[in-house]
Amino acid sequence: MSPTLYQQIQQFYDASSSLWEQVWGEHMHHGYYGADGTQKKDRRQAQIDLIEEVIKWTGVQQAENILDVGCGIGGSSLYLAGKFNARTTGITLSPVQAARATKRASEFGLSARSHFQVADAQAMPFTDNSFDLVWSLESGEHMPDKSKFLQECYRVLKPGGTLIMVTWCHRPVDNLLLTADEEKHLAEIYRVYCLPYVISLPEYEVIARELGLQNIRTADWSKAVAPFWDVVIDSAFSPMAIWGLLCSGWGTIQAALSLGLMSRGYERGLIRFGLLCGKK
Repeated sequence: MSPTLYQQIQQFYDASSSLWEQVWGEHMHHGYYGADGTQKKDRRQAQIDLIEEVIKWTGVQQAENILDVGCGIGGSSLYLAGKFNARTTGITLSPVQAARATKRASEFGLSARSHFQVADAQAMPFTDNSFDLVWSLESGEHMPDKSKFLQECYRVLKPGGTLIMVTWCHRPVDNLLLTADEEKHLAEIYRVYCLPYVISLPEYEVIARELGLQNIRTADWSKAVAPFWDVVIDSAFSPMAIWGLLCSGWGTIQAALSLGLMSRGYERGLIRFGLLCGKK
């Protein structure tokens, strides 16, 4: 990962994570609103439901040693540690996030089996075959080398272990390449959210097959999560959110002002919410 992109991602999450937690809580990812996206529910419950639905979809019923790639402030890590009575390790580029996740683990009484550290997902500081579950929930979009990222996830996964990746994608391009207008729309999203680029779900599947991942499954849950961005937009107008934005710096303000980019991306079918799982 280039030093510039590394620093941009780190600074973005260092600045914005505290505000997100104040307004939304510990889960820094989409919510699940039913398969067709029509269910009305509490926004935080929708985020927990997403984790549960992903686990249900993959069929994972137990795990002892879990890696959370792009762990944020520990939302998924601590949830999975409790659900599976497992050891969890979370990695992030943000020292602020790692410190907050460590503190939250202590608050939940999970310090003995939940560890958080700053690390590059494309050069993980772990030995081969270390984890029986590698979990990546909305971090793949930040990776400048998607093949290297999945290769590292595969490397640290134990034989028989499961990789679960959920990530932002663009629409498949098998039959129609991205138009100039679509490319422009994506470029704006990349700029605001510190993304190098995204790829389509079929392209991720090709990479996974080339690595040798077995029993690969994919799914597009765009409809199920699309309402999330309108809910986020509504929440941004609360007094607490507005004050927090003003205190968080220009990068966070710019991201908030650009929330509609994601909402419109889903509406036009450009942005897709992709799931992939498989076994080593």
